[in-house]
Amino acid sequence: YFTSKGVVRALDGVSFDLYPGATLGIVGESGCGKSVTARSILGIVDRPGRIVGGEIRYRRQAPGGAADPVVDLAKLQPNGSEMRAIRGAEIALIFQEPMSSFSPVHTIGSQIVEVIMLHQQISRGEARGKAIEILRRVGVSSPEQRVDQLSNQLSGGLRQRAMIAMALSCHPTLLIADEPTTALDVTTQTQILELLRQLQREDGMAIMLITHDLGVVAEMATDVAVMYLGRVVEQAPVDQIFHAPRHPYTQALLRSIPRMRSRSRERLTPIAGAVPHPYDRPSGCPFHPRCPEFMAGRCDKEEPILRPVGDKHAVSCFLYP
Repeated sequence: YFTSKGVVRALDGVSFDLYPGATLGIVGESGCGKSVTARSILGIVDRPGRIVGGEIRYRRQAPGGAADPVVDLAKLQPNGSEMRAIRGAEIALIFQEPMSSFSPVHTIGSQIVEVIMLHQQISRGEARGKAIEILRRVGVSSPEQRVDQLSNQLSGGLRQRAMIAMALSCHPTLLIADEPTTALDVTTQTQILELLRQLQREDGMAIMLITHDLGVVAEMATDVAVMYLGRVVEQAPVDQIFHAPRHPYTQALLRSIPRMRSRSRERLTPIAGAVPHPYDRPSGCPFHPRCPEFMAGRCDKEEPILRPVGDKHAVSCFLYP
């Protein structure tokens, strides 16, 4: 982000793989770059931000099911025809807050119909029928009536289901869910997560789940990438993250989770300090000012890189050679 006060590196060398049928959980504190990662994939980074380097390699799927050559999304023009053909059709995004993502003056049905007609050569009547069917598929009651309602006429759970319906209307191969359950109560959250699992089983799509809730990650993800200050500091299958975390930041995140068996009035264990200001990134390892394993002369001078420390497990820390 090129601002009047200087350059802010919201993402700095983030790297991960995501495969069909898998769910990658992206976790970290607010401001670590989770949502910017999602927006970078879709080419919708807000100004004055832009991608200045790196690759986002995506293997497109031909209509017959065969794999097309890999395309580098980072090289495509954000408003070009190829990116517009991918965005919303092959890669879809569930926004964090559906109330602010839906237009308040158009019905949810008209917005879903617009997405379908943009990517499929069908009539408006056929698109409306598809919109009603996808609303029914995601569990919206009386979809024939709901399709003509405004977003403010729906409850929080129904709005989220309508947002999922719009994202799935063109059967994407990758679904990016940015905090899909943050504003929902626990019961509705469980229903939404089960809905995503069911739709993934039916369609075989990959899911990139962005969240700060480690409970949601434990329930949904097959792999986890832990981010801190625009970097991936640890990446591993979900069981290894919870049972054998390596990075001090990951360990601190897990210690801060409330536990059912904790004693009454027992205080939680917060992470010391705060996330550094983006204009004042620390030298060396970005986590070293808050790290209990800080090694003077190394952590504050050198930048660690993501290295393998086991089967499918990688960590960015000098504690591991």
